[in-house]
Amino acid sequence: MLNAINTFKNDESGAVTVDWVVLTAALVGLGLAVMGVVSGGIQDLSTNISDTLTETDPLTNPFGLPEEPAEDPA
Repeated sequence: MLNAINTFKNDESGAVTVDWVVLTAALVGLGLAVMGVVSGGIQDLSTNISDTLTETDPLTNPFGLPEEPAEDPA
């Protein structure tokens, strides 16, 4: 019985699992932090794209370029 307790006490196979859990939790936390920082910029950019697409008339100006003033023939 004492031999089984000593074997259990010296077994380190579970320590690797704990390391992987800690590393995975750190990566998930880093991903959430990056998402929090980047999401504001993505929201602004998507709003700008939406506004530009709403204002663009595909029949007269399909690429949304600023219209050039008509040239004077004289």
